[in-house]
Amino acid sequence: MTLRLDRSGDTISMRVGEVEILRYVHRPVMDPFEGPKPYLHPVRTLAGDVVTAYRPHDHRWHKGIQMTASHVSGQNFWGGGSYVRDRGYVDLPNVGTMRHEEFVEAAAHDDGGPVQLVERLSWHTQGGEHWVDETRSLTVSDVDKASYSLRFATSLHNVRGEPLVFGSPATNGRELAGYTGLFWRGPRAFTDGQVIAADGQGGPEMMGRPARWLAYVGHHDEVDRSSTLLFIDGPEGDGPEGKAEPADWFVRTTPFAAVNPSFAFHRELTLAPGETLDLTYRIVVADGAWDRDRLETYVEAHPW
Repeated sequence: MTLRLDRSGDTISMRVGEVEILRYVHRPVMDPFEGPKPYLHPVRTLAGDVVTAYRPHDHRWHKGIQMTASHVSGQNFWGGGSYVRDRGYVDLPNVGTMRHEEFVEAAAHDDGGPVQLVERLSWHTQGGEHWVDETRSLTVSDVDKASYSLRFATSLHNVRGEPLVFGSPATNGRELAGYTGLFWRGPRAFTDGQVIAADGQGGPEMMGRPARWLAYVGHHDEVDRSSTLLFIDGPEGDGPEGKAEPADWFVRTTPFAAVNPSFAFHRELTLAPGETLDLTYRIVVADGAWDRDRLETYVEAHPW
C-alpha cells in the first residue's frame, strides 16, 4: 500500500490510500496552561476509525499522542497543574513549551517504503529559559491489510548548563502517578478496554509494572468494530543511561483510556549538562481486537 505525505499550514498528514491515518500538528495554537507542544491527532486505523482523543474535558492538555515531561527540575512540560508533595496538584507559573524549529526531513517514497519526518524542536520554560534541544523522528512503515507501525524516536539534549532532573508525580509523592514521556489518550469509547502485556501479564494491574510491550484493545461507538494499539518499548540497551530494562507502564482503563511507557515512574533520571537522552518506541495501530497469540506473533515477526 502506498504511503504519502500532505502538508497544509501547521500540519502534516500521512495517508494510506484515501485514509488519513495520522495528522501531526507541529505548531499548535492553545492556551499556555495546556503546555503547547506538537501532537498527533486524529490517529486512525486503516479502516478509518479514530483511536485518539483531543482536549477531553477532564484533562484539556491531553491531545492524542504527545511527547511530554511532567516534572523537569521544577518545570512542567506536560500541562495543567503540578503535583507538589504534601499539597497535591497546584497551578504554578511553570508550564513550558516544546517549539517546532524545522523539519530536517519530510519524505515519502514512491516505491511504497516508509514515510518519515525528522524534526528539530526546542524546550523553553514559562520564564523563557531554553533548556532542551530535541531531535524527533516519526516513521510509518510495515503497512499491511490490518495494521501499520509508527516508530517514535527522540533525542533530548540538555542545553541548560545545569543538570536536568526528570521525574513524575509519583517521584514527588503521588502513588502510582508515574506518568511522563510518550503519552497516548484514547477515545471515550475505549474506557474499560482490555490490557495485554508481555510475559503473560495484563489488566489494569500493569500500572507501574515493567514490560517490553503492552497492548490496549478498545471498542468503538457507532460502528461494529474494535481496534488494538500495541506499544513496544525500545530495543535492548536503548533508553535512559543505556539501560536494557523495560519501561514501567502508566496505564489506565478507567475513568479514561491512557498508555505511557514512563522513563521516570519510580525514580528520577538526571541528565547532565551537554548529555543526550535517547528514547525509541513503536506504536502499532491495528484493526480488530487482537488476542495474546496474535500480539506475540507480531512482536516476534517484527524485531527492532
